[in-house]
Amino acid sequence: MKLQIKVIPSSSRDGIAGWLEGTLKIKVQAPPEKGKANKAVIRLLEKTLQLPKSSVLISSGTTSSSKIIEIHGVDETTIINKLSAARNR
Repeated sequence: MKLQIKVIPSSSRDGIAGWLEGTLKIKVQAPPEKGKANKAVIRLLEKTLQLPKSSVLISSGTTSSSKIIEIHGVDETTIINKLSAARNR
């Protein structure tokens, strides 16, 4: 599955911020330098979706706050449910 996200780096905490017009907003504490925010996004999604490493990849937008993420090993319904549950915590 491909997922469009908007990353908000240098936030006060890591977390799923919610959906905005089909784009998932993700906050990470890591700064947007040397790939730190990208790594934080991948770790957060793997943890939230309970996936093994290498299941989440950035396919587009590595230097932008808008990214396309590819998620392998889980169906779309499960992804949406887990992301929605994470937002409500």
